[in-house]
Amino acid sequence: MTEKLTPDQPAFSWRSSWRIYLQPASLRMLFLGFAAGLPLLLVLGTLSFRLREAGIDRSTIGYLSWVGLAYGFKWVWAPLVDRMPIPFLTKQLGRRRSWLLLAQTMVMGGLVGMALSDPSQALGPVVWCALIVAVGSATQDIALDAFRIESAEATQQAALAASYQTGYRLAMIWAGAGVLWVAAWVQGDNAAGYVHFAWQAAYLVMAASMLVGVFTVLISQEPVTAELPPARNVKEWLQGALIDPFADFVKRYKWQAALILSLIAVYRISDVVMGIMANPFYVDMGYTKAEVATVTKVYGVIMTLLGAFIGGVMALRWGVMRILMLGAVLSALSNLLFAWLSGYGHDVQALIAVVSADNLASGIASAAFIAYLSSLTNIKYSATQYALLSSMMLLLPKFIAGFSGDFVNAYGYANFFNATALLGLPVLILVALAWHFQQPDSD
Repeated sequence: MTEKLTPDQPAFSWRSSWRIYLQPASLRMLFLGFAAGLPLLLVLGTLSFRLREAGIDRSTIGYLSWVGLAYGFKWVWAPLVDRMPIPFLTKQLGRRRSWLLLAQTMVMGGLVGMALSDPSQALGPVVWCALIVAVGSATQDIALDAFRIESAEATQQAALAASYQTGYRLAMIWAGAGVLWVAAWVQGDNAAGYVHFAWQAAYLVMAASMLVGVFTVLISQEPVTAELPPARNVKEWLQGALIDPFADFVKRYKWQAALILSLIAVYRISDVVMGIMANPFYVDMGYTKAEVATVTKVYGVIMTLLGAFIGGVMALRWGVMRILMLGAVLSALSNLLFAWLSGYGHDVQALIAVVSADNLASGIASAAFIAYLSSLTNIKYSATQYALLSSMMLLLPKFIAGFSGDFVNAYGYANFFNATALLGLPVLILVALAWHFQQPDSD
């Protein structure tokens, strides 16, 4: 019998599968997911719209997306989040909540800095403040993933992932559509082009919105975490904090660890690489702030929420691997719709159809993928191991995405979107292999 990579999800009744979303753990993850989802677009997607409107070149915007590599390297400081206490805060709040509060404070401070900086005058301050937001957001992700994994059993992780995704995507509506609406309202109907004070007001509102996460952390209970033996010296601390979590993963999965990590490294590559140029594409296609806000950040995110709930329930009913494969297929195919839209021209109805299909696919894939990552971790090292796995998901795609502006400048949007769809083909092969080795050999 072949050794299993991960235990697949057992079947639940439809009624019990849906009722799990009303449990306190799911509701907490809804609000904490909001705090996690708010910073991402403000340093990536929404920022690319702001920079393009300010006249920044597509190639520069592509390279600036490397700020997002902070999410890909969060495994470097994940052991600190997993084990190091924060003076005063950890004693008062506990290991997970103290790091959550510190990270949220970093995000709020960085967003205020981005609000006060004008990229049309000097790009450097915006980049540095965006980096602070990204590091704070990545740190919040480390602590929050551990908080989620330690808050419920493995069989409930798909549902918690769906609740997390719901809060996350609601925040993306606010950080995507809300920020554009606020900027457009402050700018007024008579002003055209880039207006700094409008974006300043919008980013200050976003900074204040992080208080949702702060309040949730303060009223939540610290989950029961695995007891870690005290380290007697620096070498012993490094062994327990940095080496043991990675050694445990390799020990449990042996040669199959390479297969798992390869799958994780490329699973979201189509979406991530395409997403960097999405907002510059909307600007260049002539869509207004209001159109982009309404269609891509409302219709699209609603479809992502629907996809996340559907994906979470389907993963409970039919197992994670089946939905992981479905999400991979849909994510690659949906990018072809953007290639079609680039030749169709400025049409709001067409944009609604394309964005809705793309985000539905993304929601299904995300729910299954988060559940898959969660099932791979050892609760003893939940923060470090999950940070390693989720970092692998972003590292290669974010690096490749940095060259997306150069590709568009050279070959155009249609060829770019077609190329991102082709990037999804290796994903299908790796999902099939991981699924195969998870199954017992036939007699």
